[in-house]
Amino acid sequence: MEPSRGKSLCVPFDSAEHYAACVADLESFHQHLTAVFGQHPELFPARMSEGFVLHDKSSSIKQQVMLRRLELKATAEGFLVRPSFLMPSMVGRTEAVEKALSLRHWGVPFDALVYVFGRDAMDWYRAELALGRPTIVGSTVTQPEKLPKHVLADEQHTWALGHEVSVATTVGGGLRRRAGGRVRSVCPRGTRAGAHLQPQDGVHHGWEGTQSAWRRLFPTVGILLCFLHSVLKITERCGRDRATRTLVLDRVWKVYDACTPAPCSQRLRRLREWATAGLPEGALQQMVLKLCGKGPQFARASRFPGAHRPSNALDRLMHHQDRRLYAMRSLHGTPDAARLAMRAMALQWNFHPYGARTRRNDPTRCSPFHDLNGFEYHPNWLHNLLIASSMGGRKL
Repeated sequence: MEPSRGKSLCVPFDSAEHYAACVADLESFHQHLTAVFGQHPELFPARMSEGFVLHDKSSSIKQQVMLRRLELKATAEGFLVRPSFLMPSMVGRTEAVEKALSLRHWGVPFDALVYVFGRDAMDWYRAELALGRPTIVGSTVTQPEKLPKHVLADEQHTWALGHEVSVATTVGGGLRRRAGGRVRSVCPRGTRAGAHLQPQDGVHHGWEGTQSAWRRLFPTVGILLCFLHSVLKITERCGRDRATRTLVLDRVWKVYDACTPAPCSQRLRRLREWATAGLPEGALQQMVLKLCGKGPQFARASRFPGAHRPSNALDRLMHHQDRRLYAMRSLHGTPDAARLAMRAMALQWNFHPYGARTRRNDPTRCSPFHDLNGFEYHPNWLHNLLIASSMGGRKL
């Protein structure tokens, strides 16, 4: 299953009956497309404003639905118009699969979906992989100015076909921007979003491969080191000695509270002197001195106001990703299938509806996509994902 070629437009309709009435009448169909284009031009090709004509029609034998294609007057390119209640490749109706795919977001096995919803395990497997075909950034971000300037990056180590692989993950604004194979790129290939994605800074956990990828893609980006993970390593070396842990962490967090490079460097020197003289030789002292040796990287954070100094936002999403991979017993199938599975996992996170507790605390919050863009194309999460991935997400 290859990435989307971007030749299919997913357009919202009120219902299947509304679509049937529009598609049967050329004038009504043209008016509806014009109205949707006026409200959400990002779902359509860039030169749609220069006019279009309805080119031809076809019928889906699987779904017993008539489909139409439009042709741009400016470029003579043809695009298939698909209503959002139909899944890509006509594999099923959106309402018939969205509950099962919602359970896949929480790691429910395919065999369990077969027991509850019927069909075949491979049907659900292919339906989930189809969600990974659109680009992640282009589908999630409706406007370039919505792209966050402060992002976090890390790599998830897992297994595929008996080989250890690293899944590059980038997070910004509570959403996943990238989830793919080995660390080769931060922005998905085949999308124009890379031209707009110019982050000011990125926080990482220290692996050289991640740093190299970021420097190659964005030469002007500021690479910051996560302070939290250094603290966690020190906490582990403290063991069960609560008094020592409290004493050491109080001094370490004072370094974090420094707002400018000068106080940060001064507090690191004091911490180094205290650790050398006051801590017994061993793993704890070595870890504190190691933190002190990373002073220049920690001090750089003051040059980027608003940057994520700890990586809590990244860790929350990667814990979810880790649970999914554990439930799957790592990645399976071909490298392309594994990549699509990780991309589908990222898009499911970006569009999943929030739980009752989150909505009760703040009724205006619906999903990560809504948090970033301020609206949703459709109240149903899968409809919303399919509409947002119109043209394969290649709209930025």
